[in-house]
Amino acid sequence: MIQRLRFLIAIAALLIAAAAAPQPAGATTVQRVVSPGGIEAWLVQEPSLPLVALNFAFVGGATQDPTDKPGVGYMVSSLLDDGAGELDAKAFQRKLEDNAVELRFSVTQDYFTGSIRLLKDRLEPSFDLLRLALNEPRFDADAIGRVREQILAGLRRETTDPGSIANRAWWRTAFPGHPYGRPTGGTQTSIPTVTADDLRTFAKQVFTRDTLKIAAVGDIDPVTLGQTLDRVFGSLPATGTRVAVSDAPVRDGGRRIVVQLNVPQAVVRMGGAGIMRKDPDFIPAFVVNHILGGGSFTSRLYDEVREKRGLAYGVYSYLLPMRHAAMFMAQTQTQANSTKEALELIEAQVDRMANEGPTEDELAKAKAYLKGSYALNFDTSTKIASILLQNQLDNLGIDYIDKRNGLIDAVTIEDARRAAKRLAQGGMLVTVVGQPKDLSSKEPGG
Repeated sequence: MIQRLRFLIAIAALLIAAAAAPQPAGATTVQRVVSPGGIEAWLVQEPSLPLVALNFAFVGGATQDPTDKPGVGYMVSSLLDDGAGELDAKAFQRKLEDNAVELRFSVTQDYFTGSIRLLKDRLEPSFDLLRLALNEPRFDADAIGRVREQILAGLRRETTDPGSIANRAWWRTAFPGHPYGRPTGGTQTSIPTVTADDLRTFAKQVFTRDTLKIAAVGDIDPVTLGQTLDRVFGSLPATGTRVAVSDAPVRDGGRRIVVQLNVPQAVVRMGGAGIMRKDPDFIPAFVVNHILGGGSFTSRLYDEVREKRGLAYGVYSYLLPMRHAAMFMAQTQTQANSTKEALELIEAQVDRMANEGPTEDELAKAKAYLKGSYALNFDTSTKIASILLQNQLDNLGIDYIDKRNGLIDAVTIEDARRAAKRLAQGGMLVTVVGQPKDLSSKEPGG
């Protein structure tokens, strides 16, 4: 928190001064930069503010945790800035604060990601801290003990949190025996068993150049970026020994799991088969989902569940394409007495969309909104870096930003109806946590 506050203070005056300045026409012109050592990055060079944002990812997140030790990758992400090289935890944090560096790491099922935000005039010492974190993490015993207790405290809180319970039950049931079924953050049983050797092994296997993707935005030229890439990432192993992960369909479509918990509201999580990002029907499905539940105040789910009946404050759906599975998801939170009605309304709207598809008017409005709102993703360097990185992970091509609205515009009513029929094929797995009235667990087809 302190390092983020100092970073924000350091750039506040710059942002205020530049707030009224128009963005240059080429603000999102993406350049492919290849370092002398062969490391590639996508760059949006923006000299109007002396700031640099860099996001990166390695393939292999929580799927690379040992089967009996979920949470290893999560612990690594929590410990990389707790000492590296000759700097112990306090010294490393002091260096971050002194240089106004914002450094973050995180892990998902598929990826280990990181980001750094820094001032241009402190480029070298700032990037050197990232280099140390990735190449020479300490994993000191006292830091491991402190982080372990923090994680365990969070896991204990999750045992009474309905959202966490519903999420864990859904993933465990949807992907039994698959890495996706294991909790990314670990368990109260696994976290105490994680050792420094486990952390080092994970880092050695995952932090390799062969799957590395990088996006940079800000006041840095291609030559300087290339040199920086080699300095920060060049000493990482060329390849690693990742555990192979198989593709997996969502299991138990049509099943409902109700977990009783003494809380005022019930949480509903539901998901079924989706569409992979590389599938030609993904963009049509993306538009369809906006109409069904992704468009906030304009979606069918919002209109039926909240506007007309006031059953929930929020209800939405989304597509979740991952490396080894694709899901179509929906969720809400409602009072115990209205849980059954809200769930039945959501299921009815999903079925209606699958059977009938959207109307011509809905399609036209959705396309107009999705095209017009896309520019909002490029108003900060952080957002731009995030989008550039995700486009690389999805193998969309360096020109995707320019092509994206054209792909949206090309969706026909036939495309939309075809994609709609593919969502949640085989039914949706539902988890409900709370005290829902007149709602019980059921097996598929029950």
